[in-house]
Amino acid sequence: MRSVTYSMNVSLDGYIAGPDGGFDWSAPDADVFRFWIDETRGVGVHLLGRRLYETMLYWENADQDSSLDEDEREWMALWNPLPKVVFSRTLSTVQGNARLATAGVAEEIERLRAEPGEGDIAIGGATLAAEAAALGLIDEYQVMVYPVLVGGGISYFPQQERRVDLELVETRTFNSKFVHLRYRVAR
Repeated sequence: MRSVTYSMNVSLDGYIAGPDGGFDWSAPDADVFRFWIDETRGVGVHLLGRRLYETMLYWENADQDSSLDEDEREWMALWNPLPKVVFSRTLSTVQGNARLATAGVAEEIERLRAEPGEGDIAIGGATLAAEAAALGLIDEYQVMVYPVLVGGGISYFPQQERRVDLELVETRTFNSKFVHLRYRVAR
């Protein structure tokens, strides 16, 4: 069965965006960007909330940007054909290899797990991930910890009164600055 993985960049104090909604502090260096490229190779479908979808729309036309480096072009070549499911109450259309969710997150994940296919089901976006977590649908949590304290904002971790035991699967330090943590939900 395909695993459901929630992965995002996060500040040391646990936020994916600061109090003003900004996340300029989370721009990856070359090593971290290369890591995310390699991780994306293991993704079969990506579930996104509206805000993350709109942020990632840049890549749909990034081939027009002559300043892209080789790694950015490789990322674009992986990201654009990747199937995406967008959860939104306000969008009526989406672009690229994306479709709007036609059911709730539990039904969409159940359908995707039942379909033939390879690769993880990745979730991006804190609101969507919180809903999936509340339903016990997340199998792995991955965080790329950035050495910054933003003091508030959008939390990576769902704010719910529910205990979830985790098993550390992997750690990796990048340039003695960024730390990637991968945890599997203990079932």
